Amino acid sequence: MISRRIFAALVSGVALVPGLALAQDAPAPFDNPGDVNIALVRYLSTGDFFQAYLSGVEKQAAALGVNLQVFDSRQDAALQADMVDQAIALGVDGIIIQHGLTESMKEAAQRAVDAGIKVVAFDVNVENAAIPQVEQSDAALAQLALDQAIADNGAEWVAGFVHVAGIAPLDRRAAVWEEVKAANPGINEVAMFGTLDNPIANSVANQARSVLSANPNIQVMFAPYDEFAKGVKIAVDEAGMSGQVSIYSADISTADIQLMREEGSAWKATAATNPAVVGEVSVRSLALLLAGENPGASVIVPPTLITQAMLNELDIKNMEELGAKLPAFAHADVAMAPWMTLPPR
Repeated sequence: MISRRIFAALVSGVALVPGLALAQDAPAPFDNPGDVNIALVRYLSTGDFFQAYLSGVEKQAAALGVNLQVFDSRQDAALQADMVDQAIALGVDGIIIQHGLTESMKEAAQRAVDAGIKVVAFDVNVENAAIPQVEQSDAALAQLALDQAIADNGAEWVAGFVHVAGIAPLDRRAAVWEEVKAANPGINEVAMFGTLDNPIANSVANQARSVLSANPNIQVMFAPYDEFAKGVKIAVDEAGMSGQVSIYSADISTADIQLMREEGSAWKATAATNPAVVGEVSVRSLALLLAGENPGASVIVPPTLITQAMLNELDIKNMEELGAKLPAFAHADVAMAPWMTLPPR
């Protein structure tokens, strides 16, 4: 037999363990989370960033005890809209829309809202006031990277810019690029190129080879997506221009860290959030909606500047070490509630 005092002490101890929450403390429907069903509907999935994002979504869903179904359209806009309809037909309680095109997702997202389903969107503008937008603060990502480019190279250089229009986060980063060029007329953009054709890095490398051949005077490449930066680095290395061209990007992964730390690497800096953390925040934002709470119209995950020099100085070799040596990168105190269970660290 356990006395009431001992039982109370045991319960109190459990409540103090990080990452654990008592079911009776959670609001409906999370007082019975096994009955909660959510869907992740993806547009982009190629690359380390999206694998890590998915991992974060899966871990936070598991920590909350909800059922998760993943739909992957592999950059097929029409299919992504159909997958939202499939999730609606399945009767899910909530949907996370991850990337996509506004013109294809706007109506699909509205159909979900009309069906009484809670929806959050990550890095896609569905133009719907009922749907919170989870963002990496793309403006801050671009600004951090470009500030470092200017710190390293001064305010006068010949530039190449990698961009694909119509993708919300890339458009927001491009807007900052335009502002920086306007404020620094010594920056001369001689080439803009980019593609999301799979495999993205190799497709961008094919374009970058031609760009570098036609513009051998390029000094800086702004490639604000790590798959873009990988492709540029392939072309720069093949052209023997790693000592001449400096690459500045957004996003980070273990593979990126290794490429940045290669001897003589042209990849000098990136600005990034932890994609796994962004995935966790996406699920928590949806959970708040489901619980009748308001995560806000815009849920911002703050970024961190990561330089080649920093990685070498701290001897950071992978994402785990990056989180351990830069604690702000390992967790974002965003879209939180006392009743939520967090993934184990």
